[in-house]
Amino acid sequence: MTHQIRPLDDQDEPALLRDQFRQLLRYRALLAGGVLVGLLGGGFLALSGDDTYTAAGEVQVRSATADPFATGASADKGINIGSERQTAVSDTVGDLAAGTLLKQGDDVTARKLLAGLQVTNPPNTLTLRFSYTGATPEQARARAEALANAYLAHRKARTEESIDNMADGYRAQLEPLEEKRDLLEERTGVGAADDVSSARANIIVSISELSRKISELKALDTTPGYLNKKPVAPTTPAGAGLPLLLGLGAVVGLALGLLLSWVRLVFDPAVRSPRELVRSLGAPLLGTLPRERAAAGTLLAIGRSGSRLAEEYRAVAFRLAYDPSFAERRRLLVTAPRGDDTAAKAAAVNLAAAFAEMGRDVLLVEADLRTPSLAHDLGPAAHEVRPPRWAADDGDRGWPAGARSNVDVPGSGAFALVAGVTADNVPRALTSASVGRIVAEADRPGAVVIVLAPPVLSYADAVALVDRVEGVMVVCDPREVHRSDLERIREIIGASGGSVLGALLHTGRGRLRRADRRHKSPRRRTGGPGGPAADADAPEVTGSPDETMGLRSFTLPGARR
Repeated sequence: MTHQIRPLDDQDEPALLRDQFRQLLRYRALLAGGVLVGLLGGGFLALSGDDTYTAAGEVQVRSATADPFATGASADKGINIGSERQTAVSDTVGDLAAGTLLKQGDDVTARKLLAGLQVTNPPNTLTLRFSYTGATPEQARARAEALANAYLAHRKARTEESIDNMADGYRAQLEPLEEKRDLLEERTGVGAADDVSSARANIIVSISELSRKISELKALDTTPGYLNKKPVAPTTPAGAGLPLLLGLGAVVGLALGLLLSWVRLVFDPAVRSPRELVRSLGAPLLGTLPRERAAAGTLLAIGRSGSRLAEEYRAVAFRLAYDPSFAERRRLLVTAPRGDDTAAKAAAVNLAAAFAEMGRDVLLVEADLRTPSLAHDLGPAAHEVRPPRWAADDGDRGWPAGARSNVDVPGSGAFALVAGVTADNVPRALTSASVGRIVAEADRPGAVVIVLAPPVLSYADAVALVDRVEGVMVVCDPREVHRSDLERIREIIGASGGSVLGALLHTGRGRLRRADRRHKSPRRRTGGPGGPAADADAPEVTGSPDETMGLRSFTLPGARR
């Protein structure tokens, strides 16, 4: 059966975003580190900087006018507020304000004074807002007021200078006319000609016009503006306070943590989600084993009442039983990608027990001929039985023609086990005729053959069995296997003539050991006061660390004494 993996389309974008967000949350250390760095930065800025105070005053700018109360008079006539704003921060205003402050005992240069000044213009107004930031409230108030008054004084002086220049120009035009008028008056008499009289009249009119203009200039109101809002000494420091800086630091730190998590996610070769695992392996996800501690000294979860792990194994077995590809051949090869195969070993044993519960004639074959340990791990549950008749007639008495064992499943039945033995020539043993006869036992009605093989990427043992078993189930930890490993497994199995039936996910041993340590206290382990010695009468678990770790640490809390 070829499993069709549906391609991602536009409708999957929300699901992809949710998956990516969950993947980012996997790197909690980076997120917490970013937030911590942001909080430290915000606290440093809040505590290391000196307190500053800001005082503000508002100046309304107006133009010079002859009659401000006349109809149609406008205070904004000829005012460019942008130019006035530039004038307010000019060196001339700074020098005037510095001179005023010097008289008040504040010795400050114009450049330093203008460095703390900020002049803004509210929209659609002729108002300039003078804001000054100083070291003390009184300093901020005095300098803001001095700068505002200096601007008004400078603007008034500039207006009066313009009026005086215009009046001087009119006077320069008036003097020749007056001399010419006096000359014509000497020549004017009883018998004066008409042209002399007309010229004298025209000169008099011009003199009157110039005099009127000079009078109007002198009558202009040269008030440059009004200080509508005088600066007041502030009572609180300016700028962001400690709570605000801490909040901003936390937000910036969280953004930094998300960025670092995203970079880590991009360059992480591990499988980041079940969706990505399915896409890389080219097969469906059969199930995910829950985090559950197992009873000490056994791999069997089937048979323990109330076990969520057992129910998950049963669900996987039922799903395989109704898979057309598996139902036709009834052969299953269980393997891991690389490294420790304890999880694959537990999966093979419990799937065999689950099929035995269904009434199937199950044969479990351990194809690990380098470090076989399945019979030892099953312990007293396995007892030897007579081998089949063909094994006695076979000329090759080596593996797997030896004795078989029956493994009792409490309340579920039993299944047959062909345990692995150490072999000098593993490839020859796996490709022998005896292995072919054992695998062929799945052709009998109601029979199921499960082969436990070493990690497929560590040894070629699983590849040597794929052409006989065909259906493969990969047992892996999604946080330890790489995408390239899954793609390579799919290519290897496909090239060997088999197919991947699916993947079974489990929890890594490190996390399970941490969970065990949380459930065990030193007092319970030593049997000290306050509780019985819970582990005093428990069966001792022997073997190497690889044999005593893994899915056997799954157990219900109620199974512990």
